[in-house]
Amino acid sequence: MDMESKIILEKKQLEITIDRLCFELIERLGDFTDTALIGMQPRGIFLSRRIKNRLESILGKQPFFYGELDIAFYRDDFRRGNEQILPSELKIDFNIEGKKIVLIDDVLYTGRSIRSALDALTDFGRPSKVELLVLVDRKYSRDLPIQPDYIGISVDTRSNDKVKVEWKENSKKDSVQIVTNQ
Repeated sequence: MDMESKIILEKKQLEITIDRLCFELIERLGDFTDTALIGMQPRGIFLSRRIKNRLESILGKQPFFYGELDIAFYRDDFRRGNEQILPSELKIDFNIEGKKIVLIDDVLYTGRSIRSALDALTDFGRPSKVELLVLVDRKYSRDLPIQPDYIGISVDTRSNDKVKVEWKENSKKDSVQIVTNQ
């Protein structure tokens, strides 16, 4: 099977997009009082860590809550197939009760991962509000009525396309590409 790849964000464009997302967060959330940023395991944590680090450099010593959420056991495909799902380390060491939560993931496709994250969050308390930040919004492909509040880039994709996000932390380079099976 032939595959065609098209890069939609390279390193510099990705840095600019992350900067823009950080400034959008600052504009909408103000001083981050009672706000928590939570990256979704496994792939959303690379984006959330970048956003956390960039916000810290912009805001200086202004503190904000940050965590990482493992949704492995909340997924609706958890017991399907032969793939063994291993939990990641959970990193939420604060109370989310009454806080505004910004969930962070790399790609929004069907919305099922976000639903799983919402289910997982309820085990930690009841936030006052949950917003969604994604690097890539694959429009027109939802199985669930979930839409992002903060979007790095929106792309129109076909069902045989795959959006591949590479981070230098787990790959050779930073890039976002659309891979199409021919």
